[in-house]
Amino acid sequence: MDAQGRGRAGDIDPADQWVLNPHTGEYELRLTPSAPQSGVPGPRRSTPSPSRSGVPSGRTATPVAPGRGVPPPRRRRGAPPEEPLPGRRGRRPVKKKSSAKKVLLWTGGTMAFVLVAAAGGGYLYIRHLNSNITSVSDDGASTGGFQSDKAINILLIGTDKRTGKGNDKYGDKDSVGHADTTILLHVSKDRSNATALSIPRDLIVDVPDCPTTQEDGTTKVIPGTANVRFNTSLGQDERTPSCTVRTVTELTGIQADNFMVADFNAVKTLTTAVGGVEVCLGKDIDDEDSKLKLSKGKHTISGEDALAFVRTRHSVGFGGDLSRIGLQQQFLSALMRKLKSNDTLTNPAKMLKLAEAGTKALTVDSQLDSIGKLKDLGLELGKLNVKNLTFTTVPVVDNPAEKVKATVVLNDTTAPTVFDMIKNDVSFTEVKKKASASKSAEAAQAAARLKGTKSAASEVRVRILNGGAAAGSAQAELEYLQNEEGVLKSENAGNAEASLAKTTLEYSPDQADQARRLADIMGLSGSALKPGKSVTNSQGLPTMTLTLGKDFKGAGVSFTTATKAPEGVQQSTADKVECAK
Repeated sequence: MDAQGRGRAGDIDPADQWVLNPHTGEYELRLTPSAPQSGVPGPRRSTPSPSRSGVPSGRTATPVAPGRGVPPPRRRRGAPPEEPLPGRRGRRPVKKKSSAKKVLLWTGGTMAFVLVAAAGGGYLYIRHLNSNITSVSDDGASTGGFQSDKAINILLIGTDKRTGKGNDKYGDKDSVGHADTTILLHVSKDRSNATALSIPRDLIVDVPDCPTTQEDGTTKVIPGTANVRFNTSLGQDERTPSCTVRTVTELTGIQADNFMVADFNAVKTLTTAVGGVEVCLGKDIDDEDSKLKLSKGKHTISGEDALAFVRTRHSVGFGGDLSRIGLQQQFLSALMRKLKSNDTLTNPAKMLKLAEAGTKALTVDSQLDSIGKLKDLGLELGKLNVKNLTFTTVPVVDNPAEKVKATVVLNDTTAPTVFDMIKNDVSFTEVKKKASASKSAEAAQAAARLKGTKSAASEVRVRILNGGAAAGSAQAELEYLQNEEGVLKSENAGNAEASLAKTTLEYSPDQADQARRLADIMGLSGSALKPGKSVTNSQGLPTMTLTLGKDFKGAGVSFTTATKAPEGVQQSTADKVECAK
């Protein structure tokens, strides 16, 4: 089949067949103008018998007007305008889409650009891209796939596997492919902001048992191991990406919707496809291990240089993995900015190269195994403004069990707050949010419930029900309130009749001061307070009802969600250029 059927023939690059249609303002796949083609190829025929007009026999040829199917050849400068075809005279010109709207459609994560571009490439090209995609089972470790009406959590895993041309010269050429670079990308429900959380490979974690689908379709449970490096959650003992997903859930309490895995080739091919990305160095670097040799200042890097850049650690910062994470975040920020630039968005050749490189370079979970599904994810990511994409790292401290510091452990003071902010969809950047009048009124009404006098803790009378929390939670909270907070007039009332997603406190109007005191002790928001009626406790006295929902985190753990990252937590945003030192 020739280039008209496949979009490529001989040495013809498909990118060269994309042209701007002046009537619609869109890029279209332009084939040989000798024979008009339909927008979507028809089924193959074993013995095609077209008539001389190029129309299959038995059908009437229909003139193809400019702007439909194939755009007309460009008119030479100075030549008179062509007459419109019959039936088209006097038609109102097609209104072009604004460039701002078109740019918005393409912005966001790497796949947003790659995949939306592919969607315009015609059926055969999309089928070709589908064949590029490699997928593996998520083994039930994920949520089952992202949803357009919820926050999105994507686990991005970079392996140290040395597959691919020229990659065996880097470090351990026999590596099984550990989780060398891991980022949990959280995109807010309203798509106004995102957080990219880097997880150090040398962080000491517990890797859980991992049910793993085998090639014959059976399931094998790979035993978990305690107190090991995070990077062993992939590759070690034949662990698959689903095991890394389970380890992240165990570590952070956040369950990924999907995952993507990239090897060394991904860095080289994606940067080459966009024509390189600009990075900045605060000093000269000559790293024998990573092979990076660059002078102080700004450089545009791609291919081998880009791979060397993200692998460098001994020549920056403290020379360890945490310093390398900062370089990787700078690199990803630069890649995002390049993908958003008009230099990329308006260049069909680059867009097609990205589509080809992106689908070949990544391994995805079985919920993202087609170009259509990836495109849908890309469109969701495309709604994000990079100035509201924050890069941060799991807060850690040196492992106190080691004399020679080689690994790190969680910083128990700040890490829980970072995880909690992501779980509760709290932005790490200042984002102006549009709130409807009704929502604003509801929020003001809820906040007002917390204002006013508070009774003494000893005067608070409350019964506690378990409405969806872990078994034993009601008794644990009762003991905490009595022994630690002095709420002595409290009792365990057992299980609630129904399960609740969020904890509530119901009270009568004359118990409002008691409700405010208990809310202050527990960190309950105004929306958790439910003015209503009191009930009679086991002593026959009026009492409030505290129902612990699924959001209950443990006895004594505050319900208040942090609104900003803890002091000292490293942060950077994708719109800013930072020079590595």
